Amino acid sequence: MDFPVYIHLGPVSIHPHLFFETLAYFVGFRVYLHTRNKERIPLDKAMWVVIGAIAGAALGSKLLYWLENPVETLKNVTNLNYLMAGKTIVGGLLGGLIGVETAKKLIGWKRSTGDDFVLPLIIGMSIGRIGCFFTGLSDHTHGTPTTWVTGVDFGDGVPRHPTQIYEIVYLWLIGFFVLYIRKKKTAPWEGFLFQFFMVSYLLFRFFIDFIKPTPHPYFGLNNIQLAAFVGLMYYLFLIRKKRREKFQYAK
Repeated sequence: MDFPVYIHLGPVSIHPHLFFETLAYFVGFRVYLHTRNKERIPLDKAMWVVIGAIAGAALGSKLLYWLENPVETLKNVTNLNYLMAGKTIVGGLLGGLIGVETAKKLIGWKRSTGDDFVLPLIIGMSIGRIGCFFTGLSDHTHGTPTTWVTGVDFGDGVPRHPTQIYEIVYLWLIGFFVLYIRKKKTAPWEGFLFQFFMVSYLLFRFFIDFIKPTPHPYFGLNNIQLAAFVGLMYYLFLIRKKRREKFQYAK
């Protein structure tokens, strides 16, 4: 297989990253409209939450990308092409969280809205990672060289961990659990599914990034791991708080 794997639609050849990222946004939004709890929040307010999520995700994904190699970022602080070149999913998730909470405060909405985003995020991120895989080495989302049977040659003769595929498989494992909880209606509190998703994904990213060939300038950690750790601490604190509140209410 030659990378990048272009998508051919008649006479038009589309770069896989552009094609699958666009498809991810389109499908993810359609899944959100179809699966969201219509009784939890009216559509007009839900759209403001979505706008907040998009704005926060766009900003967060860029800010965290700039921290991947702070020395290089400082060198290119006036280079618009460099500043706009990359983005990160973890930054997008954490930035999207801040954007959602800001939007909810502006519209005066206090109930949790995160559960409605879990399935759209899982599906959208999975589609997007297909584009990362088909892009090959230039996307910088692959893993380090490996002798594992899963190793993939992205075009330079060196088998590497296909961390994009690992992530897709992991996301769908989370998705099956979420669908089971939704079907059984056994979530202990509103917002639990989103909190479970965030803890699970951030934990995955913290460990998987040890086998990614990115700079690790923060005491042996990279920018993604540092953000994932902060996010994990926040969500573990939040889950503990929710459990304590539920226990006290049950008494």
